[in-house]
This record gives sequence, structure tokens and C-alpha cells, in this order.
Amino acid sequence: MMRVAKIAAIGAAAVFAALFVGWWQVDGPGADSAPGKRSLPLTAMEFSLTDQDGRDVGPETLIGEPSLVFFGFTYCPDVCPTTLSDISGWLDEIGPDAEDLNTVFITVDPDRDTVEAMAEYVSYFHPQIQGWTGLPDQIAAIADGFRATYEKVEGENGEYTMNHTAGVFLFDATGRFVTTIDYHEPREFAVPKIRRAMQNRTERAES
Repeated sequence: MMRVAKIAAIGAAAVFAALFVGWWQVDGPGADSAPGKRSLPLTAMEFSLTDQDGRDVGPETLIGEPSLVFFGFTYCPDVCPTTLSDISGWLDEIGPDAEDLNTVFITVDPDRDTVEAMAEYVSYFHPQIQGWTGLPDQIAAIADGFRATYEKVEGENGEYTMNHTAGVFLFDATGRFVTTIDYHEPREFAVPKIRRAMQNRTERAES
């Protein structure tokens, strides 16, 4: 019995250490602060895309409310549906306040991800999630502002996939970049980050 308890304690300590390292690298003193690595504030960006309802959107669409932004594509086999499912879970946990959180999925595969394709795809997840697409140069412009990366990877028979940044970008209501939520980051870490960004909005509104 003592041996089982000791193994469990070691396992718990290992999990805590892994989570601590993730925090240190993203939000803590170990976060990458090198110029050009962090997203620009939304107020410094210029881009124009189209949402899943055919409406024009840009930085002004996001500024005024806190925002979650994720880059991906509808043909993505794993990372994108997993992350959008995670985001849906975060929004469910936040509850009605999630209506005050812009949540956007931006394609890095505009050749296949039309407005109609994005509308269908985001309908499988939380209703707060929007899907944005545009022309290739428009996608390149917004990715550059976010410091997100993506590349086309050719396969067989003319097929291809996309490699892309897998983290979720979090901004406060002023458009200031707050942090990145890592792929598969535990909900107990992700949701408090979002709540803090939303709390800052509430405090400003009350002051």
C-alpha cells in the first residue's frame, strides 16, 4: 500500500512539474519576449477577411471585447478539431459570459476553405466560434500580424496538408496581446487565463 501511494505521489509530482514548465514558458519568467515573436496588438494590425456569414471583418471587429483566435484549416485531421473541441469546452465552462468573448477560427488554407466551407465546419462546435477566410494575400497579412506561421506540405496524387501554429492567441478588450494558450493545455490553466483577460475588461468598464 505504501509503495502504491509513493508511486502515485511521484506521478502527481511529475504532472505538476510538466504543467509548471508550461506556465514558465508561456506566462512566467521563461516566456519568450524576443522582438518579433509575440503577436502585435490588434490596434497595430491591418487586415480584411470574410466571416462565415459573408460579412467583412477586420481588427475593429475584435477590439472592444476580449478575443480568442486560432489558425487552422477544415481538412486538418487532428490538431484543429481537437483544439476547437477544447475551446468549446472552455466556453461551456465560462458559461453565459462567453457571449462577451470573440472566438475566431481563421483558415490558413483559403484555396479550399470557402465561406460556405467555414460556415459548415464551425457549426460542429460551440456557436460562439466564428470562421474567417479570405484571399491568400489577406491570410498572409493577418498571420504576419499575429506572428503565426503556416506552410503547405505537398502529398501524393496532388493532395496536400498544412503545417501551422497550433496555439490559441488571447487578447484583452483593448486589443493587447495577453498570452498564447498551448495545444492540449489543461483546462484548469486555460480557463483562468481567459477569465483574467475578461476580468480586465470588467474592471475597465467599472472604472
